[in-house]
Amino acid sequence: MTLCTPQPIAAALLAAGALAALTGCAEKSESSDSKSGAITVEATDDACKLSRTSTRAGPIAFKVSNQGSKITEFYLYGPDRKVVSEVEGIGPGTSRTMTVKVSEPGAYATACKPGMVGDGIRGKFTVTAKQLG
Repeated sequence: MTLCTPQPIAAALLAAGALAALTGCAEKSESSDSKSGAITVEATDDACKLSRTSTRAGPIAFKVSNQGSKITEFYLYGPDRKVVSEVEGIGPGTSRTMTVKVSEPGAYATACKPGMVGDGIRGKFTVTAKQLG
């Protein structure tokens, strides 16, 4: 009867562990906001700060983080001033992501609405033409 020595088993376990660790790093990296292209929005009771105020036409993700003390909402308004997309009920200390497909370039607007009332804190947002190729 032949017994396996522990060295090949240990080597196989180490290799599997290393592969799992590398896979975990790759998944984390791919889902990070900078890699995904998400625009971060820091909403407070008196400010609405976007990580950038322009992007190309296509799918746009806004990751809204409520740093204020009131429930807030986030809106994207089109050039015609109509609501293109919205995300509501973002409680203090929480985040939500709003993904919207914008196909037309133009001058848009964003708004954070602390307390979910009024016109909110508005800002200019530009959508440029989709890159060809």
